[in-house]
Amino acid sequence: MPRPDLSQPDPVVLLHSSGASGAQWRALAERLSKRYRVFTPDLCGYGTAAPWSGSEPFRLAHEARIVHDLVQSIGEPVHLLGHSYGGAVALHFARLNGALVRSLALVEPVAFHLLDDRAEIEAVAGKVARAVACGDFVGGFGAFVEYWSGPGSWDALPAAKRAAMAARLPKVAMEFHAVLSEVADMDAYREINNPTLIVRGALSPRPTRRICELLAQALPEARLVTLEGAGHMAPLTHADQVNDLIAAHLEGGGRHEARQPRIGRSGDLARELRFGTR
Repeated sequence: MPRPDLSQPDPVVLLHSSGASGAQWRALAERLSKRYRVFTPDLCGYGTAAPWSGSEPFRLAHEARIVHDLVQSIGEPVHLLGHSYGGAVALHFARLNGALVRSLALVEPVAFHLLDDRAEIEAVAGKVARAVACGDFVGGFGAFVEYWSGPGSWDALPAAKRAAMAARLPKVAMEFHAVLSEVADMDAYREINNPTLIVRGALSPRPTRRICELLAQALPEARLVTLEGAGHMAPLTHADQVNDLIAAHLEGGGRHEARQPRIGRSGDLARELRFGTR
């Protein structure tokens, strides 16, 4: 990879969540574009990206190829941000390509393979898989959305949007397979020494809150921020707060001021801030 062109703004890559596309980050991309070169790629099977070929079992490594090819085309290391499934892809990429990452920002990455107790999330994955098998894409995606956003959230969406999202259920099933079958353990992630911001919602399901806590304890340059009153979809429901955090993270070059450490469950040191809703 050639040396970065210091006359150009730093590149920022934003990875979207399941069922969405790069358009998820439209507001944040517009804000950041005043100071950065912003890229919002579509992950496999979303937006303009080609669907999975079906040639072999789907893995996070396959998804990360999209990020790798993009970073190679940019020609220099990037600031990398991911939400939910996009966060799991960003985490996977950073673990294997640390030299290509300037800083890392993760909003509730669904790295379910890091959990000792997977019963809750495996039940959700099972509902999705069964819905795909029997062809009930609408019901399956409804159960998926309501797990993350609460009862009634699926019916509250416009009918056209529900139909478009339901068609993506087979990809969601593959994503569950990819994150649950990933073999990297927590020790592998301790090698990520990029400055890292981790954001979680105080009202999010237990599995993703726990993943954020584990990563904050393991990654040596991590800072954990908890948004009071927010859930898993905070980049949409609390967009201003999340975007402020991301912008501040980037403006500091990904570096964080030294803060009073919190003792995590494992005894490791982690830094956590808690923010109320506006």
